[in-house]
Amino acid sequence: MAEQTEELRVSRVGKRPVALPSGVTVDIKDGNTVKVKGPKGELERTFHDEVKVEKDDEGLLVVPAASPKRFAQYQGLSRALLRNMVQGVSEGYKLSLDLYGVGYRATVSGQDLTLSLGLSHQVEHTLHPNVKAKVETIDEGGTKRPRLHLESFDKEALGQQAAQIRSYRPPEPYKGKGVRYTGERIREKAGKAGA
Repeated sequence: MAEQTEELRVSRVGKRPVALPSGVTVDIKDGNTVKVKGPKGELERTFHDEVKVEKDDEGLLVVPAASPKRFAQYQGLSRALLRNMVQGVSEGYKLSLDLYGVGYRATVSGQDLTLSLGLSHQVEHTLHPNVKAKVETIDEGGTKRPRLHLESFDKEALGQQAAQIRSYRPPEPYKGKGVRYTGERIREKAGKAGA
């Protein structure tokens, strides 16, 4: 009886190489621990045992390390994480939050963020070491409101910080007050009919 060979399934996106921009250096240890260094910063990540990262002329490739069957589950994810690391250290990421509400304010002092969000107390938030923040007052149609700009080379830390800040006062559906991402649309509900 002939032995059945396991067919290698690959992700359409996962098989594409991750191009390395100029100024970005990569150090691969044990096949799945990758350290990426660029003008914006330095990131390190250990990928799943099923995948191995290799460097060639085109860039970085995600290839199978163990069983081909389980490799397909992690290939696309690993490539996306790798691409985010490379883009982060070369270009960086930015995200902005708008504070909607009377008296809503934000102040930044180093890595400490103080938010006034209409609560009985001020919210003190310590930012991730890789995330920088600044506050700008914007004027939209005669209404001034604070806008918090977050910047980082670590996409994961940036998204996590933005989500935590938004969670202190998520936008409510009646008047739209709260913290929301810039450009986020809130589906507003009609109030009581008698109002």
